[in-house]
Amino acid sequence: MLYTPSFRFVARKPTGAKLALKPVHVWGIRVRLQVAHAVRDLALFDLALDSKLRGCDLVQLKVSDLLSCSGVKRRVVIVQQKTGRPVQFEVTEQTRRSIAAWVGSKRLGFDDWLFPSRIKVGCHLTTRQYARLVDKWVALVGLDPAAYGTHSLRRTKVALLYKKTGNLRACQLLLGHSTARYLGVEVDDALELSEALEL
Repeated sequence: MLYTPSFRFVARKPTGAKLALKPVHVWGIRVRLQVAHAVRDLALFDLALDSKLRGCDLVQLKVSDLLSCSGVKRRVVIVQQKTGRPVQFEVTEQTRRSIAAWVGSKRLGFDDWLFPSRIKVGCHLTTRQYARLVDKWVALVGLDPAAYGTHSLRRTKVALLYKKTGNLRACQLLLGHSTARYLGVEVDDALELSEALEL
């Protein structure tokens, strides 16, 4: 008797580069999160856009990474897990407000995870849960979650900056790519370009 293997087809998310959000989508998601009083989700969404961090780095942030005694920092330096290299990012006024509201509502201490797990005490939000939240957010504005992912938030500001300025080196630097450092691009210049974006 001939053996015929049986295959089970499972719907999977397409792989490959995920699309960046457009400003209209960013504002649409932000408004819906504000209306729903989703304080944590709004802080996470805003910080993901500003920081341009990979999901693994974003979910592992501590309150002390973003807050000082005087409030939410305007600029932050984080060492990336994947590369071991530091990357600096700006924290916009909108994001400072949403982070302050989240930390205050949750009464988080300096040593706490910025986005603690709701399931496991003492742990942070997982990258899988973060990915599920991104799917939910993009669906709020009628986008197909299969075309977007956590990398979409990482790329959104950089894609907009590149479209406006054509400055690829500044974009590389904002994403923490080391090659930009050798091309004469200053971190402060890149951050000022990013800060100037209305998003």
